[in-house]
Amino acid sequence: MTTLAERSSAMAPNPAPMLAALQAPAPRPEMASKLRLYGQFVGSWALEAEWRSLEGPVRRAEGEWHFDWVLDGRAVQDVWIFPARRLRRSDNAEPWHIWGSTFRWYDPPLDAWRIAWFDPSRGFELRQIGRAQGADIVQIGEDRGGLLHRWRFLDITAESFRWLGEASWDRGASWTQILEMWARRSS
Repeated sequence: MTTLAERSSAMAPNPAPMLAALQAPAPRPEMASKLRLYGQFVGSWALEAEWRSLEGPVRRAEGEWHFDWVLDGRAVQDVWIFPARRLRRSDNAEPWHIWGSTFRWYDPPLDAWRIAWFDPSRGFELRQIGRAQGADIVQIGEDRGGLLHRWRFLDITAESFRWLGEASWDRGASWTQILEMWARRSS
């Protein structure tokens, strides 16, 4: 039996027709200045991640994050994997393993980004609104259970950034850190 990592590395270098139609080479020129907020992350990133379970131990592992232009250059989509594929031992994911995708598009009337994150292995979906706040990017949304989630990109440079995932059980009066990642560009 082949492992998940072996199947992933055996994938053909040329994308399937659907993936070729999804991917875009660049942002739409007329929207490029607004699309830069998340467009600056297009490429691949190596992660050092620390996941803080409320019920269990802190988990530390390497992860990977891949961003690209999609849908005629009108949106940015990513795939986020923790721990990285090369570190997974089998197809049986641990409860703290995550493999999901985020779809982000700029909404001109709102002057903000609409964001949809989903992790099919958990049946989890989260919609957020993202905006620049000074030099940072802040995304806030509420899950189906009413829990607020705040995700922040901090200390952003061309080659690195820090990301914090936080939750609030009191409608934003206080925040509990769930996940912290340090990213460095790998391509």
